[in-house]
Amino acid sequence: MLTFEQKLAIIESFPELQRKNVSLGRVNFQFEESVTDKKNVIYHLHPNGNGFVYGEKLSDYHVDDKGLVNIRDFSEQELRTIIEQSIQSLSPRSVSEEAIIGDEVEERWVDAEKHTLILIQEDDMWNVYAGLNLDGTFPSYNEAKQYLEEEGFKRV
Repeated sequence: MLTFEQKLAIIESFPELQRKNVSLGRVNFQFEESVTDKKNVIYHLHPNGNGFVYGEKLSDYHVDDKGLVNIRDFSEQELRTIIEQSIQSLSPRSVSEEAIIGDEVEERWVDAEKHTLILIQEDDMWNVYAGLNLDGTFPSYNEAKQYLEEEGFKRV
């Protein structure tokens, strides 16, 4: 388990987060550019090493009823990954993403090299976009998901 100081050093390496000290020695880190009312990416990081990351929109994590993921036993890489994914989930869309997505509900998928693909249901098909380019069209969500996972992408 990482110590409080080690977790602080990792979190503070993200320049887009702002530190906010709270009671009992706990610390929050906020993402001021968030497109939602949620601004806390890190919630109540405690000197005992316990703390939470906002992960309501993330897959592959167990979230509590507030949309938070407990990071007590996370490794350095796990902590960095979930923070990056949390920030991404709260970030505004780019102009090209807005042109493609519009009012549709989208899923973002990211690979180990930080390439992002967007999955959108359009009519009866599931389309995968890389920027403005259509990367693939699938008749079902499960087929699109399988393709993305086979290509090394994880849902954010």
